[in-house]
Amino acid sequence: MSGQLSYNYHTPKGIAGSLFDISPKNIESRINGEKESDALKFGMGAMQGDNPGMNVLVPTAGMESEVFEGVVMTGFTQMINMEGAINISPLQTVGLLRWGKAWARIQSGITTAYGELLYLVIDGDDAGLFTNDDGGGANLAVNGRFIGAPGTGDVAPVEIYNQMP
Repeated sequence: MSGQLSYNYHTPKGIAGSLFDISPKNIESRINGEKESDALKFGMGAMQGDNPGMNVLVPTAGMESEVFEGVVMTGFTQMINMEGAINISPLQTVGLLRWGKAWARIQSGITTAYGELLYLVIDGDDAGLFTNDDGGGANLAVNGRFIGAPGTGDVAPVEIYNQMP
């Protein structure tokens, strides 16, 4: 007979948009406000959409003064399509980590460490990904930090602080 013999507080490896551990958190529902089904992805940072408190969008240039909403979370309910991708359809409801700890998508090739500042890329091909570089002021500072080194693939654990919108 076998059984679980060890327990810890965090997942052993990172999956974009999954919880990092069982610490307190706040996940709220939002609607994908994007028109394309491959725009918003699990683990990305999302910005407040044109209907505040209802929908979210992928960051774009010019959103420096907009409101960061949180990290798009997976509920592990999505199915893979025939092309091998998992997409969030337009107008689909998603969970959004407003504060807490999660595995987030990061820019390819960066190395993160515990306590580093958290920035959201808001322009270009990496829009919606997190980084530890302010990009010369081009990236949006997020009220949070990295809480460890990258996991499997281009994800790293982040903590988003409890904040007022």
